[in-house]
Amino acid sequence: MKVKDIMTTEPACCTPDSPLQEAAQMMVDHDCGEIPVVDNLKNYTPVGVITDRDITCRVVAKGLNPLEMQVGDHMTAPPISVMPDDSLDECYRVLEENQIRRVPVVDEAGKICGIVALADIAERASKADSGEVLQQVSAATSSASNVG
Repeated sequence: MKVKDIMTTEPACCTPDSPLQEAAQMMVDHDCGEIPVVDNLKNYTPVGVITDRDITCRVVAKGLNPLEMQVGDHMTAPPISVMPDDSLDECYRVLEENQIRRVPVVDEAGKICGIVALADIAERASKADSGEVLQQVSAATSSASNVG
C-alpha cells in the first residue's frame, strides 16, 4: 500500500493570515486536529501546520487571547510532509521519527493534496501497523508537551 491509498484527500487549509479562531473552527467542522497552512488558497504550497495542541499549548496555556491571533503567530513550521506514492513504511517512519500524529501529503508540484492521520492508519491499514505506529509516535509525547 501507498500513502495515496489511505490519505484523506482535499484537506481543509488556511493561510498564515487566517484568524486562529477560524482555524480552530475548521478543526471542529472537519473533525480533525491539524490544518495545513498554505502560502495562499490558490497555490496551496504548504508553509506550516496548525494543530489543536499548538493552540492549546502556545496560546491558551500561556494566557494569550486566541481571538486576537493569527495562525502564522503560532503555527509549526516548516511542515514535514510525504508524497502520495511514498510507501506506508516511509510514512510511518516520518511519523515516528518526528513524533507527529498527522502528516500533510504534497504532490510533485509541492502542493497539498492530502493528509494522513493516525486515524487513517487505524481505519485503512493493518492492525499490526496501527498498533506499532501509535506506540512509536506516542513514545515521546511527554517531551512534546514542551511546545515552544
